[in-house]
Amino acid sequence: MITAYITHPDHPRHFMGPGHPESPERLDAIRARLQLTGLLQQTMQCEAVEATQAQLCRVHPAAHLHHLEGCAPVEGIRSLDGDTLMTPDSLRIARLAAGAAIKGVDRVYRQQADNVFCAMRPPGHHAEASDAMGFCFFNNVAVAAAHARWEHGAQRVAILDFDVHQGNGTIDIFQNDPDVLVCSSYQSPFYPWRYLESSAPNIVNTPLPAGTAGPAFRRAIERDWLPALHDFQPDLVLLSAGFDAHREDPLGELCLEDEDFYWVTRLAMEVAERYAERRLVSVLEGGYAGAALGRSAAAHLKALLGLPEAA
Repeated sequence: MITAYITHPDHPRHFMGPGHPESPERLDAIRARLQLTGLLQQTMQCEAVEATQAQLCRVHPAAHLHHLEGCAPVEGIRSLDGDTLMTPDSLRIARLAAGAAIKGVDRVYRQQADNVFCAMRPPGHHAEASDAMGFCFFNNVAVAAAHARWEHGAQRVAILDFDVHQGNGTIDIFQNDPDVLVCSSYQSPFYPWRYLESSAPNIVNTPLPAGTAGPAFRRAIERDWLPALHDFQPDLVLLSAGFDAHREDPLGELCLEDEDFYWVTRLAMEVAERYAERRLVSVLEGGYAGAALGRSAAAHLKALLGLPEAA
C-alpha cells in the first residue's frame, strides 16, 4: 500500500493568537507522533501547493473569495466571526490546505499513491459556499471533490466526515447533487446547528448524543453509512478526518478512542477497494487535544498504510 503524506512547512504562519485551539501545535503533535512511531517514514512525503482561484471558484463564488481577500489585515489579527480569525498570511495558508487536497486527488488518479493523508490546516468542512466560519476559510474536501470531477472525470464522489461537528459547509455545497454522497457523524445537539434536519437524498446525517462511545459509534456508522455507500458505489472516497470526537478532546463530548479512528478508516478503505480502485484521500479537519490528536492520527495513518491495528 502506497500512502502519500501531504503538508507544508509554512502552516504556522496562520496563527489565530495564544489560546486559540486551531493552532500550529496541532500539526506539530501529529508529526511528532508519526515520526516517533516510524509511520511517517513509511509514507511518500509531499509538499502542498496553493489552490488556484479557478479551482476554488468551483465551489466558492468569486465574489465571496474577493470579500475574504478584502477582509485580510495588513498586520495583526482580524476577526471574521469570533472563532475564525485572519492574519496577513491566513488566506495563503488556506489555499495551501485546499491545494493539499487537490494534490492528493491527483496522486490517486495518476496511480502515484493508493491513498493520501493531507495533514494541513486550517480545516475546511464548516466553510459554506459563501460563508467562512468555524475556523474554516475554504472547504478543502469540497474543492478536492470538484477537482476530481472536473479534471479526472469522477462520477460518484463519497465524502465521509467523522468530526465531532457536522460538516455543514460540505452539505451546503453539495446538497441535492446526485453525484456526491455526504455522510456526516457528529455530536448533537451541537455546533454548527445547521442542516441537522436535511432532507436532501444525498445527505446521510448520523447525530450522536454526548457521551457516545466506540461501540455505539460503530453501530451507527454501519447502520447509516454502509447501505448508502453500497447503493452509491463511489469511484472516489474522500474523508473529512476530524479527531475531535476523541474522549480527551476539549471541544466535544463524544468518547471515541484511538482504535475507533483505525476502524472507521478501514471501513472507508474497504469501500474504496470495492468500488474506487482504492482511491481514497483523507483531509484533516478537527482535533484539539495534542496527545490524543497525535495518537488518533497515527491510528488513522496505520490503517491507510495497510498495517494491522496491533502493529
